[in-house]
Amino acid sequence: MPFTPRALALPATVPFVGPEALERRFGRPFVARLGANESVFGPSPKVAEAMARAAAESWAYGDPEHHDLKAAIAAHHGLTPENIVVGEGIDGLLGLLVQLTIDPGDAVVTSLGAYPTFNYHVNGRGGRLDFVPYRDDREDPEALAARAQEIRPKLIYFANPDNPTGSRHDRQTVERLMEGVPDGSILVLDEAYADLAPAEALPEMSRLDPKVLRFRTFSKAYGMAGVRVAYAVGTPETTRHFDKVRNHFGVSRMAQAGALAALGDQGFLSETVGRIAAARDRLAEIARENGLTPLPSATNFVAIDCGRDGAFARAVLDGVLARGVFIRMPGVAPLDRLIRVTVGRDREMDLFAQALAGSLRDLAGA
Repeated sequence: MPFTPRALALPATVPFVGPEALERRFGRPFVARLGANESVFGPSPKVAEAMARAAAESWAYGDPEHHDLKAAIAAHHGLTPENIVVGEGIDGLLGLLVQLTIDPGDAVVTSLGAYPTFNYHVNGRGGRLDFVPYRDDREDPEALAARAQEIRPKLIYFANPDNPTGSRHDRQTVERLMEGVPDGSILVLDEAYADLAPAEALPEMSRLDPKVLRFRTFSKAYGMAGVRVAYAVGTPETTRHFDKVRNHFGVSRMAQAGALAALGDQGFLSETVGRIAAARDRLAEIARENGLTPLPSATNFVAIDCGRDGAFARAVLDGVLARGVFIRMPGVAPLDRLIRVTVGRDREMDLFAQALAGSLRDLAGA
């Protein structure tokens, strides 16, 4: 077979096992889907209407330059279209960035336990991952900056707010990290949950730097995870390189129409953010009612400390899954003592509360 030695050596795995795969394994559907950080509150009705209209024209490719969408995103942030790159979700854009920057053996700095799809792309290009541990259940920007100065990596990955813990840092802390990026490096600032974070957590978009790329998505607060559309923000000297490698027809006509409609309905976004905040409070209450500790969250999920080790948290998770409620957990110690639960509607929160209590009862009686 003509595959490269690197490709042959890679494990045939994906970063996440999807709920559909688990449903096939269990032989039944989940009654509540609370593990993938999707928004069960859905997109604006205007998004569905716009995508339906675009579907009638789906015989034609979408605009390969994403002209209207880039212009709308730029206007939303007070920037120019040259500052914007549109792609198939943040995952797709991360893959392009790694393709543009990483040769076999190149160093990349990230946090141990942070978003695994980024690592998946780096491994696929033969990059060398260098890990910094979390501190107090949060990514450690000071340690990331120090390690970057020491080894001068091609990329530095930092998420704010963070997945899987839901934590966030303040604007000043993030700005210090941005200002300290060494020459020859790019800070990958993953802001997938920015629409759910307080304003004091986010640097102004006008703070542009060729050594910083900021990634935003329509998958989370906008409720469009199944559509796959996101964007990166940077200086033109950095963003222009994406045109050399991106899939020019990868963002469909329907996806572009839907994202445009979502941007145009900020009222719906505001309502959704309020509903998510209320559901976060309910999840935290459920955790405490069961003797567990919820971590503070600036996202659409809550990480819950099960109070013991990873084996116990896995047993809690398995008990919840067995009761038909899909949730996830981090896979790296010490974060593996947590379970991670996406917010839902009242019925889904009730189902999770029942499943969690039942799982813990089983473990107490074991």
